[in-house]
Amino acid sequence: MSPTSVAPLDVWAEPRRSRPMTLLSRVGTLCLVELEKLRHDRSELLTRSIQPVLWLLIFGTTFSRIRAIPSGGVPYLDFLAPGIIAQSALFVAIFYGIQIIWERDAGVLAKLLVTPTPRAALVTGKAFAAGVRASVQAVVVTVVAVLMGVSIIPNPLRWLGVIVVVVLAAAFFACLSVIIAGLVLKRDRLMGIGQAITMPLFFGSNALYPVDVMPGWVRAIAVVNPLSYEVSALRGLLLGTPTNLWLDLGVLAGAAGVAIAVASALLGRLAR
Repeated sequence: MSPTSVAPLDVWAEPRRSRPMTLLSRVGTLCLVELEKLRHDRSELLTRSIQPVLWLLIFGTTFSRIRAIPSGGVPYLDFLAPGIIAQSALFVAIFYGIQIIWERDAGVLAKLLVTPTPRAALVTGKAFAAGVRASVQAVVVTVVAVLMGVSIIPNPLRWLGVIVVVVLAAAFFACLSVIIAGLVLKRDRLMGIGQAITMPLFFGSNALYPVDVMPGWVRAIAVVNPLSYEVSALRGLLLGTPTNLWLDLGVLAGAAGVAIAVASALLGRLAR
């Protein structure tokens, strides 16, 4: 995040508003900031799309020919596409804590923390700003998947549900990144930990293969991995495969809520 992309500090200082209104105002402001950043740097969308597109082109088409992975009666490329959408959102959000550390080093975070804005509002705003970025990335990957022949249900309400799912999951992973930042306090340490956990999160989910074919210990990881519930929800919405959508949404919303609370508690440690 460049210095010019940070909202003026007087925007955050509105003590007369109620806490719910303050929270909504901060979330909306940070989401607008994120969209403004994307408008000024569209090339980032292209560069971030390369990896998920390669997964679809190489891994998806190859394993579709091999037919080594059961996909529940749908073509494997269709089965894989929601997993790659979830992966792209994960990779966008998991390093979001770096922005918090940058703001700490630039003195912006300390100024934000002395305003009347609740810490939970700041963290929630950052989390859902990551959700906006992840949603744009998900749209790009979805368009590529459709061009490759993935059969997606043409229902705008389902697509709206996809955005909700991606935003909730990205909010959780962004807050997880902020939690790690609050513990390690250094950008290089955060980068190392982020790189170390992204692949286990991805491979320890149902993004590439169904839970039924996993070894028992991997299945246990998948059950507690929020990414699995994101992928299940995306498959249900985009492909119409059986899933408990309310359970998926409940797990994602609950995980995001807990992560926001923990990240809010650690935010002050970053500013010391």
